[in-house]
Formats: sequence, structure tokens, C-alpha cells
Amino acid sequence: MAGMWLLLSVFAFGSAEAGKLLVIPSDGSHWLGMKPIVEELGRRGNQVVVVVPEASMTMGPSEHTTTLTYPVNYTKAELEANLVDQLNTIVSIDISTDLAKFQTFIISLDILQTFILRSAESLLFNKDLMKKLQDYNFDAILTDPFEPVGAIVDRMNLWQRSVNLFRGLLKPTACRRLFTLADEIASRVLQRKTSMVEIMSRAALWFMRFDFAFEFPRPLMPNMVMIGGMATKKPKPLSQELEEFVNGSGEHGFVVFTLGSLVSQLPEAKAREFFEAFRQIPQRVLWRYTGPVPENAPKNVKLMKWLPQNDLLGHPKVKAFITHGGSHGIYEGICNGVPMLMLPLFGDQGDNVQRLVSRGVAETLSIYDLTAEKLLVALRKVINDKSYKEKMTELSAIHRDRPIEPLDLAVFWTEFVMRHKGAAHLRPAAHELNWIQYHSLDVIGFLLLILVTGIFVTVKSCMFCFRKCFKKTQKKKRE
Repeated sequence: MAGMWLLLSVFAFGSAEAGKLLVIPSDGSHWLGMKPIVEELGRRGNQVVVVVPEASMTMGPSEHTTTLTYPVNYTKAELEANLVDQLNTIVSIDISTDLAKFQTFIISLDILQTFILRSAESLLFNKDLMKKLQDYNFDAILTDPFEPVGAIVDRMNLWQRSVNLFRGLLKPTACRRLFTLADEIASRVLQRKTSMVEIMSRAALWFMRFDFAFEFPRPLMPNMVMIGGMATKKPKPLSQELEEFVNGSGEHGFVVFTLGSLVSQLPEAKAREFFEAFRQIPQRVLWRYTGPVPENAPKNVKLMKWLPQNDLLGHPKVKAFITHGGSHGIYEGICNGVPMLMLPLFGDQGDNVQRLVSRGVAETLSIYDLTAEKLLVALRKVINDKSYKEKMTELSAIHRDRPIEPLDLAVFWTEFVMRHKGAAHLRPAAHELNWIQYHSLDVIGFLLLILVTGIFVTVKSCMFCFRKCFKKTQKKKRE
């Protein structure tokens, strides 16, 4: 889940005078990405109510907001254990072929479906909580639709474009598979046949957490606002303990290693490969890791349950960032100009990796067949080849050169939706079209009918004229 594209949708209703906002977030990095908007809206005087389950990985009270919780039939320990099982499943799959990648994508859909629906019924059928929320008379809802499908890339060879076309055709099917149970729950709550795609199409506004320093150029609808790098802040000074550790690295510097907000351990066999590789580099390593530690763990590695990622990436001695390719880490790495070694796990992370690799600022490895030797080769390349740092510095400058900060942009448009009861003037008419109309199949069919009719009439006319002429010729010959 960590690192999926964050698409925040804002739904508007009611009066905007009170400035009341209901927030229903998703767990993990999705909440970490939404939290700055939520807190800033509360700081500016809006009444912000955040609804979260009693058991979660990362969600909890936030500043300048009211937090409401609801009971669920699982514990945080069960969540963590389930996450470890899912990770073990993912890292044991070979994704060296396009077919294997497709199979992994299907498995990921099923995993994500289970994750995102875990608390849906507990919230929607909690009558007391739903009554309390209705009494607030909110002006808008800020929520996370948890879209799993990667965006289309535009630099591909023939085979890659063919695969990409196939992926594009599968998107509707993927959405239906991901939201099958959610569609059933929505239909029960609203007491009519509906779907998540239909509900989400009514969003007044969509926040897209990317910008074109990172994303390949593509068209956007007017109700889509880019807020890439919104959560990135100015690095803070490190604690005395961390400062002493990184400064002790001397001229070699240090490496930051984390696989996101949710993944803090690996299967022991995989972890040993990392320990063995880190033993052979002169750099020190700060690794967010809570799994078993070998007795002969290298002295240049510091293991932490949680690390100040952005502060470390902003330190002048940092040399490389080993990451799974989640959007938070990507933008913190870009903003601070740090080359990356990327180990995508699932979701959009594979797409994110390819975007950075194509720009020459990162290398990527598959965690399935990772070895200490492969890790060493890639890490040394990223650290010692100056082109990676130079290109990342250039990319960082482009990303940070903007007229308005992403957080201010997100807050403005959320308040805009509340003030004006939506943003109907930005809503595309495409939402009202069926798939035949949307793809102009009716128009194409009509034009083809005209073309075929024209060809048919022309051929028939020519044949008629030919027969007439032939008969006249034959008659003259007989005479």
C-alpha cells in the first residue's frame, strides 16, 4: 500500500458559511500525505473532523482537528502480522517477465481489496457515529479513493506500447475487481445499485500528488490540481546521536535505507543480503529495520524503528537513498537532490521507479532475486558515478522552482470547494457519457456506415455501367 498515488477527492455539499470539513483518510503513507492539508485547514480556522478506526498503523490525532474513532474487529498487532505475510508473498514472486508482472498486479489487487475494506462496514454501519457526522452538516468531504492503477508512460518501444495498451484496456476490469466488495457495501448503504467509480466521478476536485519534474507530460482535466512534493519540508537539525553517527562517516558519507511507513522488516534471507552488502561499503548506513539482526551485523549500520527521513536526506553528507519508490520518499529525495537505488514492491512503485531511471537519477533492482553482489554493484554506481548526482541536482532545481507551494495550493482549492459548494464549472461532461459515447464509437460507426455505403453504391454503379458497356460491345461484334 505504501507509496500508492495519492488522489484526494473533495466532495461538496451543504452551506459553506461554517467551513466544516469531514476527512476520511486511508492508512499508511496515504494518511501521511493527507495530514499536512488537514492540519493546515484546521489551523486556518476551519472545523475539521477526522474519522479513523481505533486500530491502525499510522492514523491518529492531528493538530487543529477533531478526531473521531470507531471500533473495528481487528487489532494493530493483527494488522502488522497481516502486512508481514503480504510482504513475504510479494517478495517471493519473480517479476522478470511481463506476464509475471501482470500476475503480481492481480495478486496486489486482491491484497489491496482486503486492506481497504477491512474497516468499511465498521464505519458505514455504525449508526451512532453516522448520526453524529450527519449532525455536523459538513460543507465538504476530503477523502482518499486509493486508486491502484499506474499511470501510462509515454517512452516505450513497440512491445512496451503493446503491453501498455493491454494494461489500459484492463483498467475498468481492474477497478471492478478492486472495488467489488466496496460496490456491494455502497449499494447497501445507499439502498440502490451503485459503484465506487460512479461515486468518485462526482468528486468536485482531485488532488494529484505529482508534478512534471517527475511525471511524464500528459493532459489533465481542469478539476485536477497537482500537489507533488506537498509533504516535503525544510530539513531540521539531527539529534546529537544521529549527527555524531553521520559525521563519523568522514568523506565517505552515509546511505539512508527505508521501505516506507509500513514495511520495517524483511524475510531473514533477504535481510542477510543487505547486511552482507553494507559490510563491504565505506559509507555508514541508517536503516529503518525491526526484524531479526545477525550476531555479526556490520558496525557501519545503524538500525532504527523510525528515522527522520527528510532530515537525513537533507544532510550534506548523504550519498544515496535506498527506497521502495513510494511517492513521499521520491519527492523528499528529489527535493534534497539525493540519487536513489530503488526496490519497488507493489502498486505504483514500479512506474515511479521507471520515471526516475529514465531521467538518469536512479538505479533499480528486483527484491525477488536480490543478492549482496547485485546490491553492491548498483549502490556503488549510484554513489560513485557523478552523473547521478548532477542530474538529480538539476531535477531538484526544476521541482523547487514553482510560483506557489503545493500545500498552499491544496488548501486554497479545498476552501474554494467549501465556499462555492463545489466546482461544477470544472466538471468534465465526459462523466455523463457512456463508454460508447466516450470513445466516439457511435460516431465512428456512423462514419464507417457512410463510407461502406458510399463504396457499395460506387462499386454497384461501376459494375452496372460496365455490364451496359460490355453488352453494347458484344452487340456490335455480333452485328
